[in-house]
Amino acid sequence: MEKWILYAIISMLFAGLTSVIAKFGMKDLSSDTALAVRTAVVFSIVGANAFLFRNAFVELQQTSSKNLMFLAISGITTSLSWIFYYRAMKEGQVSYVASIDKASIVVTLILSFIILKEPITGKLLAGAAFILTGMIILIWK
Repeated sequence: MEKWILYAIISMLFAGLTSVIAKFGMKDLSSDTALAVRTAVVFSIVGANAFLFRNAFVELQQTSSKNLMFLAISGITTSLSWIFYYRAMKEGQVSYVASIDKASIVVTLILSFIILKEPITGKLLAGAAFILTGMIILIWK
């Protein structure tokens, strides 16, 4: 198995735990306060990983301002996604919210084809169609 596939599987497992654990943690908190606590912990762990165990200072000095700008924009879109995800999770069922959120894969696929010029395959299109169909089934009244 290629290393990136193993990393993706590990990511999937932790992401699956994240929402359920967070729903328990936000019981007596607003979604915004719960997200602030979570984000502070994420920042601490990710910062320690990058700056203590990697050469982040050297890498930051060597990268372009264009790369940093795109990472900053990605941080903004991540923040907005998390804010609305936590608000949805506070009010709704985690199983539904997470399933709808995962339909973002379809947006990612479309943008990867258009912007990154990644190849379009039948397998990717079929997977995206199943994901989109699943989301429509979940939100259909």
